[in-house]
Amino acid sequence: MCVGLAARVVKVNKDMVLVDASGARREVSAELLDELDPGDYVMIHAGMAIAKITADDEAETTALLEDL
Repeated sequence: MCVGLAARVVKVNKDMVLVDASGARREVSAELLDELDPGDYVMIHAGMAIAKITADDEAETTALLEDL
């Protein structure tokens, strides 16, 4: 099973982004996505931003992971 983690983009630097996932910050690759801006939400898997998501998606994902 693969698990993605929802995170908010804090800073964009070319093909890398700094993200905040529930207070944990890390730099991940954004090569798969076009046009990310600070404040956007993304799904992270294996050190890569794999999809742009909405704030509602992020809240739902975070709640589900907390329930686990």
